[in-house]
Amino acid sequence: MTHVMPVSRETGATPRSVGSLRLSTKRVQERSGIDRFRTSGSIKVAFPRRDDAVEAIILNTSGGLTGGDRVDLMAEAGAGSHLILTTQAAERAYRSRSGRARVGTRLVAAAGSVLHWLPQETIVFDGASIERRLHVDLATNAELVLVEPIVFGRRAMGETLTSGMFRDSITINRNNEPIYLDRIDLTGDIGTQLARPAVCAGMTSLASALYCGPRAQGLLPTVRQALPATGGASLLAPDLLSIRCLAPDSFLLRRSLVPVLEMLTDKPLPKSWSL
Repeated sequence: MTHVMPVSRETGATPRSVGSLRLSTKRVQERSGIDRFRTSGSIKVAFPRRDDAVEAIILNTSGGLTGGDRVDLMAEAGAGSHLILTTQAAERAYRSRSGRARVGTRLVAAAGSVLHWLPQETIVFDGASIERRLHVDLATNAELVLVEPIVFGRRAMGETLTSGMFRDSITINRNNEPIYLDRIDLTGDIGTQLARPAVCAGMTSLASALYCGPRAQGLLPTVRQALPATGGASLLAPDLLSIRCLAPDSFLLRRSLVPVLEMLTDKPLPKSWSL
């Protein structure tokens, strides 16, 4: 059978790398188990053994993202199950010669489920061109912890971003009604834009985190106390806690972010975060 590669709409060239994931979990007696699982292309997954949840560590074997790449992720925590999604290491968005990398992620948390979306940092290099879309559908009584850390150039390596494109969107619906919308759109001289006081005031590492569940109000004071002066937390609804954090580099971002995420998840982060 002949395999035909999809064609990039921007340039007519074949993508450098294509990968996809389809994963769902289910409740099996008192534990969570895998219901359906399939990967293709550059996306691989490891499942560490644990009793309290299904933990999936996502790996992009292409080594990073660049123009023309396509990644498509779909995961669902079935009713009453607990699913934790993370990555083996930081993702890297490299300089693009033509076109852009596209990453689409759709998550579903069914009734009574717990879903943790805990990817490590995305490191954006000078000249990168990437568009990401994350969409989450929640049932009324599902619980969600979500984080998206982003690093614009590695400060220790003296990297600055004078050109590129980074577009990122997060949409969360509960019962088909939007409860959270977030957008980032940086094009051109990204470093200069980040230096503006109303944007990042020169900080190059940032994270958006979210907790949706019954502990939101109780978490607010302890999360605020744990955040640095460049972070903040707000209740968008009685069960919806939104967190932002800025830092000069990825090390300081992690130092602030990890304790907060462990408060939100009420357990240590996956071991891949400390490897």
